[in-house]
Amino acid sequence: MRTRSATKTTKKELPTDKNGMLAETAYALIKRSIIRCELEPGQPITEEQLGARFGIGRAAARSAIKRLYQEQFIHRVTRNRYIIAPITLKHVNELFELRLLLEPPAARLAAGKLDAETQRRLQELARARYQVGDRKSAEAFLRANTEFHALIAQASGNSLLASVIRGMLDKVERVHHMSHLLRDRSAEAIHEHQELLDALIAGDADQAEQVMIQQILAAKQFVIEAMLASSSLQTVNVALSSPRPEPAE
Repeated sequence: MRTRSATKTTKKELPTDKNGMLAETAYALIKRSIIRCELEPGQPITEEQLGARFGIGRAAARSAIKRLYQEQFIHRVTRNRYIIAPITLKHVNELFELRLLLEPPAARLAAGKLDAETQRRLQELARARYQVGDRKSAEAFLRANTEFHALIAQASGNSLLASVIRGMLDKVERVHHMSHLLRDRSAEAIHEHQELLDALIAGDADQAEQVMIQQILAAKQFVIEAMLASSSLQTVNVALSSPRPEPAE
């Protein structure tokens, strides 16, 4: 699954370093590459390597690494050595446990609260499909899936809950990038999303909560089966446990 053909961003394509814009852009580019698994789980990285790959200076790379370390997308191995956070079975289990704690209550709160524009956008997102093996279509599908769930969290009316869920969904999207290149789950996702949307529009809080639980459990099973079935994922991208990261200084 190793990808070496990612487009390199040159320095002249980045904004000038006014008001921290260069550091912000570097952070966004590197984070997106981690979520897409272009920077692979477990891959060693340095400031110099990131600078060469994304056309950024060491200061911007250092700033991005610091933020992504705080968000647990990057682990520090030693003082000057980092790796992209591995995707382990333990991590997947913990991530979906967290989803079960946060997203069903958010769906319950959102029931009956969708305005017309949110309903329209959710209907559009619920129809997203992808083709197995097509990285671009999988990426578009997964970004639509992330936005779908983030909009429901936002509709809950609890801005703090929505913010926590939004950060969690970036990690969910990264996990899905591995599994959705192996099998087409579009039909199931469209059905699940429409069922959830119908319950939200109808104001049926109990049904919305239960459908969200079922969706999360189905997604967890899909991801774990993909991890266990693919020898390339087992040997390159995932592990049974992570190397212990150093504490922050």
